[in-house]
Amino acid sequence: MDFPAHSRSILSTLAVREIELASADVTPCLMERAGCAAAGMAFDLLAGQEGCVLVLAGPGNNGGDAYVVARELLQRGVRIVLVSLADPDRMPHDAAQARSAWLAAGGQICRDFIGKQWVLVIDGIFGIGLTRPVEGVYAEWIDRVNAMPCPVLALDIPSGLDADTGSAPGPVVTASHTATFIALKPGLMTLDGPDHCGRIRVFDLDLAVPVSAGREITPACFAANLRPRRRNVHKGHFGAAGVIGGASGMTGAGMLAARAALRLGAGKVFLGLLDDPGFTVDPLYPEIMIRAPGDLHLMADALALGPGLGSSDAALQHLRRALTFSGPLVLDADALNLIAEHAALQTLLAQRQPATVITPHPAEAARLLRASVASVQADRLASACELASRFRVVAVLKGCGSVVVTPDRQWFINTSGNAGMAAGGMGDVLTGLVLALLAQGWEPGHATLAAVHLHGCAADRLVSQGLGPVGLGAGETIDAARAVFNRWLHCRT
Repeated sequence: MDFPAHSRSILSTLAVREIELASADVTPCLMERAGCAAAGMAFDLLAGQEGCVLVLAGPGNNGGDAYVVARELLQRGVRIVLVSLADPDRMPHDAAQARSAWLAAGGQICRDFIGKQWVLVIDGIFGIGLTRPVEGVYAEWIDRVNAMPCPVLALDIPSGLDADTGSAPGPVVTASHTATFIALKPGLMTLDGPDHCGRIRVFDLDLAVPVSAGREITPACFAANLRPRRRNVHKGHFGAAGVIGGASGMTGAGMLAARAALRLGAGKVFLGLLDDPGFTVDPLYPEIMIRAPGDLHLMADALALGPGLGSSDAALQHLRRALTFSGPLVLDADALNLIAEHAALQTLLAQRQPATVITPHPAEAARLLRASVASVQADRLASACELASRFRVVAVLKGCGSVVVTPDRQWFINTSGNAGMAAGGMGDVLTGLVLALLAQGWEPGHATLAAVHLHGCAADRLVSQGLGPVGLGAGETIDAARAVFNRWLHCRT
């Protein structure tokens, strides 16, 4: 899959350190650049407000950034109270120099912050190198900052947040804004990160980012596929999508996937329900053709298996056959649980030649990896990479900041979506969206990126209209996804 242009890079802590080291001689004073950039952002946030800005400077390079920010704001006439407990003799060289420059500019260093009403807090306590829970007085600082009503600007990453995983093992600053440097970090975008980072602005500091970086999912990742339809076409041009699932008591799951595939433009949609639904047509979507599940292998150009599939012998037989299907395949829900239980199915999956997309939530991923849910969530990126590599699939690890990884280990993180998507049936809709694009001939990686991002955008659209997040239903996102997708197409004309 071609790497997307015009999509923001995401770097691990190690990759950032390598860039900093490689550029040290060529591009000196990175701390000055970072601090000056963040100071400009802080000044914009103040918007002329009168009052005092609280700057919290930690003992490392993040604290050095904070000293530069404080000095720059002071020189612009902003009243600053800078608080630090760091021993200057134990600070990194650049940070110690930034501290000296702050004092030379007339700044002072306090040991605590009590009794003032702040208009802005600058969080420079800990940066991307922190991998342990914050304790002691710094933990108390974080709790006090989080109780303040004013905006909080975090430097590089909110203090206490793991930059690589997004985990919050202890107290974490809840920022309203984050100024991050060089590139995005995974921890800003997944797991607990989005709840702590607020609005993120990236300052690249004029450094080149390697092409091996991950990427944020945006329409730029799949823009080449967003081609308006010609007028001289028929349904055969847009493929036949087949959904197998819907065991007893779970027919709705299969129907949601089929309806999503229909609304996203598949030319024909077939639904094979394992349970006898007692009807031969979807009463709300009569365009969907209900067939015996075993017939779909001969009718469909792309197949999805899993929504409401169950774990019966019949489900197992359909899954075995699906793994030999000659076209692209989407596996979700019970299909993944069955694969996790049977080593022979895992082998079949890894040996498949046609493209396969799997869309597990953390519990399903844990079963596939024979791990705990906690360990999957502790490093979502590594877990998704392992799934993609082990089974030779495009893997989507769903959740806050869904992670998408291709078989060649290109990885992406999605930022669209909201808490309203924590509802039953959302995964079934996503399966149908991926299926629709595969049926229309999209390359599997691009189809998956588009479907994941589109589904989140659909939920965001509904919330912007007042239809959530509380009580948002999975079925509501189907027509919203269609509207967003057509808007994307219109923007390409």
